[in-house]
Amino acid sequence: MWFSRKQIVKPSGDKPGEPGQITTKRLGDEAETIAQVYLAKAGLKLVERNYRTPGRGGGEIDLIMRANDGTLVFIEVRQRSGQSHGGAGASISGVKQQRIIFAARHYLMRFASPPPCRFDVVLVQGQSGVNAAVELEWLQAAFDAS
Repeated sequence: MWFSRKQIVKPSGDKPGEPGQITTKRLGDEAETIAQVYLAKAGLKLVERNYRTPGRGGGEIDLIMRANDGTLVFIEVRQRSGQSHGGAGASISGVKQQRIIFAARHYLMRFASPPPCRFDVVLVQGQSGVNAAVELEWLQAAFDAS
């Protein structure tokens, strides 16, 4: 069972880069920054950003954060400008979840005794940018590794 928090968020500013150049990478980075700031305000502390497993076919975790109770939270951030094709949430397939789980297991190999963990998803709907407002939804324990 997951818990959801939904909120309208107005980004604090534009990311440095080429003026007027909007790429999907830049939009994704902005969405991750919006999510990171929001989650930090909710009490989570950043551990690592954009963790990738070595080699091809592995996975990536957008944000790894620690909750106040010590839980390690693996966070997938999904950004979509509109609701077509189901919006941001519909883009997290079973295959995508398995890649995130694979990357999380790889990350956890560094611990002698792994801490409690969960997989959260932050959905960012709308176009980010200087004067844009986006809708942010935080799904806690959105899926599990079983």
